[in-house]
Amino acid sequence: MLAYIVRRLLILPFILIGVTFLVFFMMQFLDPVQRLAAYIKSPEELKNLSSEDIERLIKRYGLDRPLWVQYLEWVKKIVHLDLGWSEVAHQPVKDAILSRFPATLELALFAVFPVIWVGIWLGVISAVHRDRLLDQVIRVFAIIGWSLPSFVFGIFILFILYGVLGLFPPGRLSLWAQAVVSSQEFKSYTGLLVIDGILNGRFDVALDALRHLVGPIITLSYLWWAFILRITRSSMLEALNKEYITTARAKGVPERLVIHRHAKRNALIPVVTVAGMMVLGLLGGVVITETIFDYPGIGRLAATASQQLDYPLILGITLFYGFLLVVGNLIVDVLYAIIDPRVRLE
Repeated sequence: MLAYIVRRLLILPFILIGVTFLVFFMMQFLDPVQRLAAYIKSPEELKNLSSEDIERLIKRYGLDRPLWVQYLEWVKKIVHLDLGWSEVAHQPVKDAILSRFPATLELALFAVFPVIWVGIWLGVISAVHRDRLLDQVIRVFAIIGWSLPSFVFGIFILFILYGVLGLFPPGRLSLWAQAVVSSQEFKSYTGLLVIDGILNGRFDVALDALRHLVGPIITLSYLWWAFILRITRSSMLEALNKEYITTARAKGVPERLVIHRHAKRNALIPVVTVAGMMVLGLLGGVVITETIFDYPGIGRLAATASQQLDYPLILGITLFYGFLLVVGNLIVDVLYAIIDPRVRLE
């Protein structure tokens, strides 16, 4: 296991370099003013620029130097988390991303467990009751969920939960709760409002934060349930047809143990990869869902940056998600090796 992890860690820096090179290559398609926005720290430097000012700033920031020199200088800025200024967020790109990430992290934490556990549970039930009524019902449930566009289902959930019932509003907090969180008496320990509300003894704030999470969680859960359910069902059906399952049943092993101890463990191997990618997608920001529910996370920030052509912020979020994806893939590989020991020998 240790050798497997070491091999993956040795590959990691080369993948990260590839990500930075790709983002740097994308920057070369921008015009000089847009490229300058990724280098400066103050927005005042880009206002009312003449052609002479642009030339002066290009020389100042070394954008007229060879590309490999520009790349090395840009990587040094990344190492120091200097990603330029965001006009959309009215703050440095680094601060904009870090200020929105706790909201996305909170949404991901509350969504990931029901998505994974319910999806696996339904997939196992569907496989065990293959071609029966229960299996047919679950498969129809999965097909509908996988076929529905996320924006359609999200708007439907928002209409029912808030428009009709008036119970679960969009946003992250109500106005009164936001005033409490912004006050000096309320201390931010984690940036996760539910946890911080509990730690501050403000259970009303924690409950209000949970109310605002219900709509996005239901939307994400149903759409991902369908996908994980289908993967689990297919993998489970394949595992149930293996010879070791037939042998276990012939030995008189109880059916419950055959399913959960023998078949389910092997069936979870492809599910781990899918679940890992799902978690990375949630952490990277779910653009459509966060936009529909006016949820101030990374996804909504990325959508706003794209609409207003905030190139430094777009590149910063791209770089952030690229690093997240690379590190997340490493974690998925390790989990894969834990579940399937044969991977360690490959």
